[in-house]
Amino acid sequence: MYQVIARKYRPQTFAELIGQEHVRTTLENAIAQRRIAHGYILSGQRGTGKTTVARILARCLNCVEGPTKSPCGKCSSCLEVTAGNSPDVIEIDAASNRGINEMRELRENVRYRPARDRYKVFIVDEAHQITSEAFNALLKTLEEPPEWVVFVLCTTEVHKIPTTIASRCQQFSFRSVDFAEVVERMEWIAKQEDIEADAETLSVLAQAGEGSVRDSLSALDQAIACCGLKLNAQEVRGLLGAFSLDSLHQVTQALSTEDSRRMLDIVMELERNGRNLQHFCRELARYFRNLLVAKVAGANTRLIAASGPEQGRLAEIAAGFSEEDLTRYLQLTLDIFKDLQFSLQPRLHLEIGLLRLIQAGRLLPIEEALANLGGGGSSTPPKPTPPRKPASTPAPAAPSAKLSTTMSGVASGDWRERIHSALLELEMPFTADAIEHSEIAEVNGELHFVTPEEFKLAMNEKDILKGVQKAAGRPMRIKITMGSPAATAALKKPVQADDASERALAHPEVRRFQEMFPDAQVRVVRNLKE
Repeated sequence: MYQVIARKYRPQTFAELIGQEHVRTTLENAIAQRRIAHGYILSGQRGTGKTTVARILARCLNCVEGPTKSPCGKCSSCLEVTAGNSPDVIEIDAASNRGINEMRELRENVRYRPARDRYKVFIVDEAHQITSEAFNALLKTLEEPPEWVVFVLCTTEVHKIPTTIASRCQQFSFRSVDFAEVVERMEWIAKQEDIEADAETLSVLAQAGEGSVRDSLSALDQAIACCGLKLNAQEVRGLLGAFSLDSLHQVTQALSTEDSRRMLDIVMELERNGRNLQHFCRELARYFRNLLVAKVAGANTRLIAASGPEQGRLAEIAAGFSEEDLTRYLQLTLDIFKDLQFSLQPRLHLEIGLLRLIQAGRLLPIEEALANLGGGGSSTPPKPTPPRKPASTPAPAAPSAKLSTTMSGVASGDWRERIHSALLELEMPFTADAIEHSEIAEVNGELHFVTPEEFKLAMNEKDILKGVQKAAGRPMRIKITMGSPAATAALKKPVQADDASERALAHPEVRRFQEMFPDAQVRVVRNLKE
């Protein structure tokens, strides 16, 4: 009868165990010094060797040459523990034997000496499933068991073990097995099974396990059943539903070129091929995480679960982005993944999320924006834009009208001519005609339009904003007034301001700030000396 690889190659001694050096060293020293505890709690994620270590410990304690850290593997005790039918090594599945009656039966069993071996070892798998009442029934026995009894509780959720139980046992936390060690183990097993698999294929299988040796070996078994004795990375990815580095790189390519359409095409291709969008988003988050780590730590790092060539490719891609961008992309992708778990329209959420990645790449760091103001953080402040020469020399303004003069030196007629031309280039002739009949003045960085009532329908604010941005080369605030020549005269009337306001608004840094943030308004100027 066929035996799966995970069971066939299960370690039988501490020497065969991969990873978990802290557990192995402590237990080997305890056996060598005859300091064997009566209770152990082995916790950690699935497939990291908890039950395997419990069985190895039972073999070490009951081997005819023991207690020894290197059991012979030939005596009846070692063979029966391996086969799972030893009379003195009792394995209990707490998921189906979790009640108080089962614990009372176990407590009665503890009273009797081993039938043959040195110790009676109780291995309780999924121990967190035991009920509170059952734990209470076991409490006294676990605290003061007979000298021939050893309890080993295995669990993936150690926080569910009552503190009264945990405080009476030695606890060992199992870690995820290192990626390189998993690959090395599978490479050895592939040779034993005469399986041909390259490094990339083994890397895909190890990634599927996510630190679990058993999950990786189960994926290897599945790949052998599908592909035969020669494994191909592309076929294995298709079998496991994994995404290649090239397919994920399509997203970063779209980010580099700010191609929103390409992002939508990626989602369409995923839908068309029947791929799971939530799984794709999870893989994308892992991809951005690996890019960020490659950016920080460089290629060939143990922090990335990937083969050498893949790590080199990740470092090459990461070089095109900053740490801030990659951090932002990772956080947004995690948010998308969280939304997809509860979404009734996953395609819509993924499309919106990928477009948000495009928009996030255009954000300017606040430090850079402030540095551009010339106020600090920049050793060479930006040069001010030279003022444009006005088309006609305006009449000299009165001293009290100093605040209302245009900030860029562009006269009303020049603004009208430039915006009119810009609107014609944008193919907006009706709006351009309305501008031609308007009076325009710039007040504190804001353009004021006064237009006769008959052009009201043509004065669309969005269209005018487009024309103004094209003419000025930057966004500007606008104000539109529909009125008569009297309103025009009121527009031209200078704004009154005191000396403190004039000095503050005339300051170069204030002017530069208003140019950088055209929607900002100075509402109050207060003289701190008063």
